Amino acid sequence: MKSEADPAGRDGVVPAAECRSMGEVRAGIDLLDRQLVALMAARQGYIGAAARIKARLEDVRDEARIEDVVSKVLAASEAAGLSKRIAEPVWRELIERSIEHEHDLWRSFRIRNEV
Repeated sequence: MKSEADPAGRDGVVPAAECRSMGEVRAGIDLLDRQLVALMAARQGYIGAAARIKARLEDVRDEARIEDVVSKVLAASEAAGLSKRIAEPVWRELIERSIEHEHDLWRSFRIRNEV
C-alpha cells in the first residue's frame, strides 16, 4: 500500500495517538480494514493451496494445528499490544470459517478432477 507520495503506506492517515477528530480515527480504521482484507485474501490463497494438497477430507481439520496457530497468534498479539479478548475469538472464528472454505474447495477440486 506504499506509494511514491506516501512511502509509509499510510495515505496521509494520522497515527492513532495523534488523532484529534473522529474523521481522522475513521480514516485510520478504513485504511487498516483495507489492509486487513488484503492480508486475509492472501491467507485464503494458502487455504486453497492446503485444500489442493491434502489427500483426505479428514485432514482439513487438524485440532493440534488449530491450537498451535492460536498459541502463536496470542503470543504475537501480546507483543503487539492487541487484547487477548479480541485476538483469540477473532482468530478462532477466522480458523473455523477457513476450515469451512477449505472443505468446500477440497470437494470442488476432487469433483473437477473426476470429470
